[in-house]
Amino acid sequence: MVESQQETANKTPWHLWVIGIGGLLWSSMGAFDYLMTQTKNESYLSSFTPEQLEFFYAIPSWAVASWAIGVWGGVVGAILLLLKKSASEWIFLASVISVIVTTFQNYILSNGMEVMGGALGLIFTGIIFVIALGLYLYARAMHQKGLLT
Repeated sequence: MVESQQETANKTPWHLWVIGIGGLLWSSMGAFDYLMTQTKNESYLSSFTPEQLEFFYAIPSWAVASWAIGVWGGVVGAILLLLKKSASEWIFLASVISVIVTTFQNYILSNGMEVMGGALGLIFTGIIFVIALGLYLYARAMHQKGLLT
């Protein structure tokens, strides 16, 4: 049986599932970290130094809000991507912008480089940015191909 072009175009490519599930797992780790830090979970925070705890507790509320948008935006964006919704593109974009704002707070406006492990912390932040940007660009490409509605 020959499929019509419309049916072929509407099939979900395998990579959307891989990127969507991978993005959801990755973003869920960030959301877990955010939740444990904000609720001051003793078990989770026991591995942090007193200086790191002081750093987290001193983050201004606007930066905490940006952090929340970044991590929860990643979770929601991945879910929307899996549901093939075009809104995932804009949610991922908000997440990328939030990563930039949070990074600015952590490394320019405060002593995050010193407290969070120097270059290693900055490299990990770079990885977070690259993945967030990649998820946005992927959702944008899928939207432009007409795979997201």
